[in-house]
Amino acid sequence: MNGTLVNIWQRCVIAMLCALAFDLGGLKCALAQEYFDSYGLSGASAALDVGAQPMGYPSGVISSVMQRDRVLKNVLAKAKHPLVVHPFRRGADMVPLLADQRLEAGLLGDMPTILTASTSSVWIVGLVKQTSTALVAPGGSRVADLAGKRIGYVEASSAHHTLLQGLASAGLRENQVKLVNMGVGDMPAALARGEIDAFAAWEPAPTIALAQNVRNHVVFRGLSSDYFVIGQDFARREPQLARHLVAGYLRSIEWMRLSQSNLDQAARWAMRDTEVFSGKPSALTAAQIISITRREILDIPSAPVILMNPGAPVLKAEFEFLSRLAKLPATAQWLHLQNALAYDGLAKVLADPKGFQLRTFDYDDVSP
Repeated sequence: MNGTLVNIWQRCVIAMLCALAFDLGGLKCALAQEYFDSYGLSGASAALDVGAQPMGYPSGVISSVMQRDRVLKNVLAKAKHPLVVHPFRRGADMVPLLADQRLEAGLLGDMPTILTASTSSVWIVGLVKQTSTALVAPGGSRVADLAGKRIGYVEASSAHHTLLQGLASAGLRENQVKLVNMGVGDMPAALARGEIDAFAAWEPAPTIALAQNVRNHVVFRGLSSDYFVIGQDFARREPQLARHLVAGYLRSIEWMRLSQSNLDQAARWAMRDTEVFSGKPSALTAAQIISITRREILDIPSAPVILMNPGAPVLKAEFEFLSRLAKLPATAQWLHLQNALAYDGLAKVLADPKGFQLRTFDYDDVSP
């Protein structure tokens, strides 16, 4: 932090949020000694810092393409704001960093998006995925059979929301199961070893678990979406740079749609980035990653644009559900989230494809 009164005030806001009964994604307000402290993120940094989740697909595929976009990097370098993409284990870890401007943007699941947007930290740019998140269990288990059982989950994630929905559908409360907070990449192996009895997760964990054991099956699915978000303060301070970042996000999706070879290359990059961050080879093949990416973003005709339906606003049902369960800070307001969805940056970029070079594709390390 740069020590200014503004940043001091921002840290106080984070402290107050952490003091609430809601525990912000398991952070427990002990931000020191976290793995991302080594990134040296600062609100005073000249870099344009973007948070990504390389261990989740298709989010990790999109970020892998974006960080290799020479068009985007050249524009930002000329403005003396170099692009730096930082890997995170979960979206909840990015929430406080977006709030105090240590990150300018991030790719988040729906629950972390609600957390940060409903407290006026970010603009919601567009979709990163639209799919279902799964509650996976072995044998003939039903959700009702999970009472008293150990369930792996990632707190304050889209899968956490799905778990809450699944339990509610069976008349179970959260305190009637044993929640085990763990990394999403560890869940399939933990289920196989019998350390947990079920888990709630996004891709690729469900695909891995179902491939490992034919007895594993999905006992509940909840609608899930990921979003690309941009810090409101950054977008107000550097509106044109924010739009160029949006252009890079749009290009990544359109480049993958352009040809199968591009999508193949993107999957290889994602596998590489996953291995670098986790220290383990990807548990999925390139073909499986491609299938997930097609199903959850590329084959959705409207994506990445968010379509607003006045009768059922995007994310409102989830916001109300989480509010009823006291899973949001007391300061969270639907009006803030609704305003975050009104960001016009994506529309302005789409209206000027030549100025933002939407059809110019130039990526690092493209294999023949």
